[in-house]
Amino acid sequence: MSNPNGDPGHGHSPAAWTAVIIMLVAISLGTVALFIDQWTLFFVGVALLVIGPIVGWVMTKAGYGVNGTKYQAKGH
Repeated sequence: MSNPNGDPGHGHSPAAWTAVIIMLVAISLGTVALFIDQWTLFFVGVALLVIGPIVGWVMTKAGYGVNGTKYQAKGH
């Protein structure tokens, strides 16, 4: 079923998790900001939503991605 040589890891890496957590915080912050009518806080959430994938990309380039040199995937 799975090919251990070609398994992409499904994004289970520190880079992917960090990017997703930043984006989840951004969406939560933006939602709360809209609810309480705080536009400055909303745009902080928008900025974080843009920063999340950039942080993930930088971490991947630094070796914390799926096939990175600083990340060892754990078996199931």
